[in-house]
Amino acid sequence: CRQLFRSPSMPSSVIRPILKRIERPHDRDTPVKTKRRRSVAGTPGEEVAAEPVARLLRSRSFCHEEIENLLANDHRELIGDFSKAYLLQTVEGKHQDLKYISPEMMVAVLTGQFSSLIESCVIVDCRYPYEYEGGHIKGAVNLPLERDVEEFLLKKPIVPFDASKRVIVIFHCEFSSERGPRMCRFVREKDRACNQYPQLHYPELYVLKGGYREFFPQYQSHCEPQDYRPMHHADFKEDLRRFRLKSR
Repeated sequence: CRQLFRSPSMPSSVIRPILKRIERPHDRDTPVKTKRRRSVAGTPGEEVAAEPVARLLRSRSFCHEEIENLLANDHRELIGDFSKAYLLQTVEGKHQDLKYISPEMMVAVLTGQFSSLIESCVIVDCRYPYEYEGGHIKGAVNLPLERDVEEFLLKKPIVPFDASKRVIVIFHCEFSSERGPRMCRFVREKDRACNQYPQLHYPELYVLKGGYREFFPQYQSHCEPQDYRPMHHADFKEDLRRFRLKSR
């Protein structure tokens, strides 16, 4: 191998047949056993196994600069339009494609700890009306159906007066397991459809981890009325059936 790399003056008449033999279709599936006579100084007639060029060409290595570029262009922690990083600290949730915040982070937003950076925070309660009426987070809007949220958020999008501030949307349902995440994805999908990529009306969407079920016991003072009515409440079976039909 060392002697091979020390012979840059190898005649092209020798190199050309070697390459042709390697590139033949029937050779691709069989080991390279072709031998050639060395054309450089050495023992006459000595044979050296051909370098397995075809196998080396199948792999590709990233140089350090390429790896740095890949990391620099990784947008997983940027908001939907890739303009900036997410403002609120997120936690792991059920759905890996969504950004979850804790009840504590929700309270931090409600108490104005991010008022210098957030102009408007829309809390979308995706539960059914009888659940919402039984107790909800102060300031939350009840949008249980897709047409409701599309009418509220997308027909006339909320635009900040101060361009340096943000409009964020936080979705939740009873457990933030199905209805809240589904509505969050729906808004992103519709938002993408009515904008030129990657622009969005609402690039910063969150889901409240644990939903109202986890939020209420810890922060009842931020709820009105201070109560919790579950979806499967015995007194609202007919309401549940009716709204499930509408959701479908």
